[in-house]
Amino acid sequence: MKFRRQRTDEDSVNLTPLIDVVFLLLIFFMVSTTFTKETHLTVTLPESSGEAQPQVQEPLIVVIGADGSYGINGKGLVNSKASTLRLALEEIAGDNREQALIITADAKTPHQSVVTAMDVAGQLGFVNLSITTQAPGES
Repeated sequence: MKFRRQRTDEDSVNLTPLIDVVFLLLIFFMVSTTFTKETHLTVTLPESSGEAQPQVQEPLIVVIGADGSYGINGKGLVNSKASTLRLALEEIAGDNREQALIITADAKTPHQSVVTAMDVAGQLGFVNLSITTQAPGES
């Protein structure tokens, strides 16, 4: 007697859901990508006829002593009030607020004096403000 063997299907992986997910991801990234249009302008620059003269301005140096007294460019002020410092800076700088302003303070200067000088400079519109420091080990 001959028995028929039952034919069994081999287990196989169904790839249809995987392909669907890949296509959905592809569509998502295509839709969510932003495309920028690159534009270039052709500019013909004019030639200069002379040399540019660099305008080097001496910075304003505000020195603050250990007692909180102010000095500008080596000249002491009559008192240590903010209004006096403001008037002196306005007089020396004129309308030039682009000029560098350097604040140099003694190590024992009260912090309030430095903050007052910075406030006055900010109120006057100085944009190039620096505070000098000393590297460790220097005297």
